[in-house]
Amino acid sequence: MSNISHEPPLSTPPCATISMEKTRWFENEVHAHNAHLKSYIRGSFPSVDVEDIVQESYLRTWLANASKPIRSAKAFLFTVARRLAIDSVRHQKKSPMIAMSDLAVLDVIDDGKDPVEAAAVSDEIALLADAIDSLPPQCREIILLRKLQGLPQREVAALLSTTEAAVGQQVCRGILRLVTFFADRGAIGTKRNKT
Repeated sequence: MSNISHEPPLSTPPCATISMEKTRWFENEVHAHNAHLKSYIRGSFPSVDVEDIVQESYLRTWLANASKPIRSAKAFLFTVARRLAIDSVRHQKKSPMIAMSDLAVLDVIDDGKDPVEAAAVSDEIALLADAIDSLPPQCREIILLRKLQGLPQREVAALLSTTEAAVGQQVCRGILRLVTFFADRGAIGTKRNKT
């Protein structure tokens, strides 16, 4: 008498098959663009941590595909990476951290200014803030990035997903609006030729 079992042969469990399919999809459709993605991020956003952006992009792409199939993995991946890089740049610009070993050496009290001068400076800053707030949202963001933070026009265009020409136009419009704002409030006057 033989001890041959008549049970069906063991096959790969369904969950393992799904996992292998997802792994293959990730390797072929997402990770295949690794070098190109890193090159794109490094070239477009030189101040960000490329590896962090790439890994976070992979994770978000994987999770998004797990909930709903992605039609174009490459387009989705690059969009996620671009948005993460922009967020990273914005965060760096908003909160630059400067390490100080001894806070006692900081000269935080300015004994040189008199109260009248300090009040005038405070009023000028408030007027500038009001002027900037009066700009349309996109124009305001471009003026802040280009003129106050000193970012190059190309970098501003990349950050905001627009063209360099559009950035230039918004800067011109913004400056004209600011000049009008200040002139309407008597903060600047028109120069007249003296003959």
